[in-house]
Amino acid sequence: MNQINSKEKKNEIINLILDLKKNGINDLDVLRVIETLPRFYFIEESIKSKANLNIALPIECGQTISQPLVVAFMTQALELNKKHRVLEIGTGSGYQTAVLSLLSRFVYTVERFKTLKTIAEEKLKKLEFKNIFLKHDDGGFGWESQAPFDRIIVTAAAPEIPNALIEQLTDNGIMIIPIGEDNDTQFLIKIKKNNKEIKSKKLIPVRFVPLLEGKKFS
Repeated sequence: MNQINSKEKKNEIINLILDLKKNGINDLDVLRVIETLPRFYFIEESIKSKANLNIALPIECGQTISQPLVVAFMTQALELNKKHRVLEIGTGSGYQTAVLSLLSRFVYTVERFKTLKTIAEEKLKKLEFKNIFLKHDDGGFGWESQAPFDRIIVTAAAPEIPNALIEQLTDNGIMIIPIGEDNDTQFLIKIKKNNKEIKSKKLIPVRFVPLLEGKKFS
């Protein structure tokens, strides 16, 4: 029975990677990380059977773990390398955090729900990630004491680009952020900072929970 389940899981992962490739994910490092990092570690027991499906799934505090395609797309758009220091706004389940950590030097991640921060921290510690630093705070303010960052990724939608995050981005840095109201169309925006000049590019339509500035929860 375990052999059958193992074969099924392997086939699910193969199908997932093929689906990602069909949808424009061509960064071999990103594909390798998605293939080898078990998503089921980061979701509740009752829905672990859905871990390898290309869908978003619920987590604690009414939040979600993004579908693998969105995780892969945002990660690919960051153009990461092992020298980069990354700021992540919205730790959530810790899955995206783990993906980033395997492709960069350090990840600094901020979560407004203390419960989510605690759960993610425990999981990442068990998996022996050494280059991740977590903080319970309002992500809209970034992490000023650790700035600047080579890359910034925001996993909640803001009505406009937070100035604090722009200020914490290095020159030649890249930020990926969903922009749009909660009940309206949202788009992933890729921002590049060059000689203090900001250029932005609209990527794909998405659906994220809102970035609630000025708030943090237990």
